[in-house]
Amino acid sequence: MAGSGVRTHWPARSLGGQCVPSSPPRLATLPAHLDQKKHVELKMDQALLLIHNELLGTSLTVYWKSESCYHCLYQALVNVSRSGKAGKPSIAAVAVSSQRGSILQLNDTLEEREVCRLEYKFGEFGNYSLLVKHPSNGVSEIACDLAVNKNPVDSNLPVTIAFLIGLALVIAVSLLRLLLSLDDFNNWISKAINSRETDRLINSELGSPSRADPLTGDPQPEAWSPSVPPSRLRCIDTFRGIALILMVFVNYGGGKYWYFKHASWNGLTVADLVFPWFVFIMGSSIFLSMTPILQRGCSKFKLLGKIAWRSLLLICIGIVIVNPNYCLGPLSWEKVRIPGVLQRLGVTYFVVAVVELLFAKPETCALERSCSSLRDIIPSWPQWLFILMLESIWLSLTFFLPVPGCPTGYLGPGGIGDFGKYPNCTGGAAGYIDRVLLGDDHLYQHPSSAVLYHTQVVYDPEGILGTINSIVIAFLGVQAGKILLYYKDETKAILIRFTAWCCILGLISVALTKASENEGFIPVNKNLWSISYVTTLSSFAFFILLVLYPIVDVRGLWTGTPFFYPGMNSILVYIGHEVFRNYFPFQWKLDDNQSHREHLIQNIVATALWVFIAYILYKKKVFLKI
Repeated sequence: MAGSGVRTHWPARSLGGQCVPSSPPRLATLPAHLDQKKHVELKMDQALLLIHNELLGTSLTVYWKSESCYHCLYQALVNVSRSGKAGKPSIAAVAVSSQRGSILQLNDTLEEREVCRLEYKFGEFGNYSLLVKHPSNGVSEIACDLAVNKNPVDSNLPVTIAFLIGLALVIAVSLLRLLLSLDDFNNWISKAINSRETDRLINSELGSPSRADPLTGDPQPEAWSPSVPPSRLRCIDTFRGIALILMVFVNYGGGKYWYFKHASWNGLTVADLVFPWFVFIMGSSIFLSMTPILQRGCSKFKLLGKIAWRSLLLICIGIVIVNPNYCLGPLSWEKVRIPGVLQRLGVTYFVVAVVELLFAKPETCALERSCSSLRDIIPSWPQWLFILMLESIWLSLTFFLPVPGCPTGYLGPGGIGDFGKYPNCTGGAAGYIDRVLLGDDHLYQHPSSAVLYHTQVVYDPEGILGTINSIVIAFLGVQAGKILLYYKDETKAILIRFTAWCCILGLISVALTKASENEGFIPVNKNLWSISYVTTLSSFAFFILLVLYPIVDVRGLWTGTPFFYPGMNSILVYIGHEVFRNYFPFQWKLDDNQSHREHLIQNIVATALWVFIAYILYKKKVFLKI
């Protein structure tokens, strides 16, 4: 483990263990490095490694790759010249990444043969020495010993402290609410015992809420209309707020921690969760808001106009206002990024809302008890057929569209991935379609794959092909909305259906991925918005609703605070945090720009400010609606 003082030994010519692989790894072309004996300036998530070469007449080349880089080429790290005299090693200093585990391979520069290899997880700002020498008990073996000169810092400590402080606040507020509720309960019991007769007389004179007919006194039957909710579901706004606040936090930097950034390619980090959840909740809101509007007699043509206008506004705001290509200078049409978060939300919203509008029959099955057990599925068979057709298009284009210079059905990152065989094939068909239809200059210029896989071609994670699967996840959100609406008086039925969807989608994900990050048929991948990514995040979303609905809306154990407030003003918070992200007090000059702690404090404060702004706007009843 990083920070331990254990010295590790790897014999160079051993045929067992990890020193000699079953087949020699393919190495990247070596650039012209010089021995680095000067001081190395460490940055965030880096450690200092000193390579001591005590081998007489043998120069070494050190190669490196991250253990998270799947099937990657080794990258030349540093050259270490041969030792000129026994007992006086040649030393080279180099910075190594401390984010993930590292794999180091040392080769004889002239003979290009492997000397030794080791795997180690370096700690941030740690100081390590790698001693390469002949052991005293033999001349045919070469020993590689790793020693810790200076223990690393615990870079995750600020996150732990922030989590504990947040947990303490939640517990304190919960206990306070519990005490207040106990006092209220005791007061109610006292009043009920001492003044029950008085209350009865007051109620008999002034009247109390009743369903009785004011003329006859007979109770009036309540019409059963499952498509009109008695009140706004707070769990939906709370879930939307959770996704939005996480999105704000990770967009502001997330303390510069790797797990608050998007995965380089396959796999999931915290940052990869928020956007699909937001799309999912958007789908739920589409159905929950559209159905009562149609029941009130609004024409479909008029509603279609509103849907088209809202979609157009989202797309225009995304292109003109919230455009990351502003970092390249003043925005010009030659360099404007066409895809984007709001653009994808606009397209997804339009498609899902129009499909639901075309086939909407609010009266169908809502009043028919005969189909009560499946009234959230059976009437939606045309929509399901449309979604299956869309998914067939995604699968066909992804796995059968010929891409020049790339294998058909390629899902990899390109670059140095797949041993560097397909450097310009990032994203396969998804990347190819975007580059052909939109052009390189109109796509995202800094994809997450460039960090680890050193990709050279542009790739947009909000591209055209992935939009199909964002429509799918939005439709699954619509399904959640139908469950909440059609079974609004049946808590058990809602929870059973949420559980069923959670399990079904989870099992689909396991089958598609083979429960692995890289070895499945279709890995979980946010850049591609793969179908396994959609089923996995939808499974998580149904689970979150399974937890939130009974706690927030049924039992009332939690009001959704503070996430409820930004959830009620999501468009304003999202646009605002993007526009003002570089302004004080959301950002300020740090004393130490290489400190996770300072970045984390800044990002938490900035995120909390948007929660506070959303709270003030909620109290003032100010909501930005598009």
